[in-house]
Amino acid sequence: MGQNSLDNFFKPSDTLNKKRQNSIFITEAVLASGALIGLNQLWYADYPKSDFHFINDNSDWLQMDKVGHLYASYHIGRFSAEALNWSGTSKKNQLIYGASLGFVFLTAVEVMDGFSEEWGASMGDVVANAAGTALYVSQELIWKEQRIIPKFSYHKTQYSNYRPDVLGSTFPEQILKDYNGQTYWLSTNIYSFSKGSKIPKWLNVALGYGAEGMVSGNDENFTPILTPKPEKFRQFYLSLDVDLTKIKTKSHFLKTVFSVLNTVKIPAPTIEYSPQSGFKFYAFYF
Repeated sequence: MGQNSLDNFFKPSDTLNKKRQNSIFITEAVLASGALIGLNQLWYADYPKSDFHFINDNSDWLQMDKVGHLYASYHIGRFSAEALNWSGTSKKNQLIYGASLGFVFLTAVEVMDGFSEEWGASMGDVVANAAGTALYVSQELIWKEQRIIPKFSYHKTQYSNYRPDVLGSTFPEQILKDYNGQTYWLSTNIYSFSKGSKIPKWLNVALGYGAEGMVSGNDENFTPILTPKPEKFRQFYLSLDVDLTKIKTKSHFLKTVFSVLNTVKIPAPTIEYSPQSGFKFYAFYF
């Protein structure tokens, strides 16, 4: 009985359920406000304020931070749109009020950057935020499904040992800050582009992007920590993946769990290419 009640709770409403919709709007407002207030206290409070200004950081971190903005904007918007779908909100309003949340929230963070003397608003970040939202909305409008999904994977690297204040001193911090260990993927569902074929509906092929050799965003006016100074280089990946949302199940609870986990790339055989090292093969890469 309890399991059925739980599954009924996660089942999307067939018609607009205003109680659910209002709870979503209130929850999102509280979470977003709390996140911005917390970010201000933990990140900005110790640095002097300034007049609003822009900076050009498009060359920093070999654009890994920009790909991260696209990823975050896409999934914040996706989760919000799916939550509104759970409440029975119309598709149009899911895209207007749900999918746009990622762009709105991350742009608010950008405004906070703009008033900080230490940083500054980045037009490159704003463009990346918009690209993440556009990736979700365009697929819903064209295909009425998400065939190409940004995903993330991480492995620990040596670089955080040399600059833990920037790249993270703990493992959770390193996942967020150490761009050397991050890989961002565009995971594409094969069956969606060849419907009617015998290809498993859950099988994806994923193109990945990463970079290494980075202990600072920009080398200008930065004293090298390592001697000799590491060479920054880009990495490109080809791998298999699983679209968890394409796994058949009647459980709405499991569908919700699969949707959340579908942000992360499944470890799988992978080919890497970089201009410095050529081709490498990994039996399982994460």
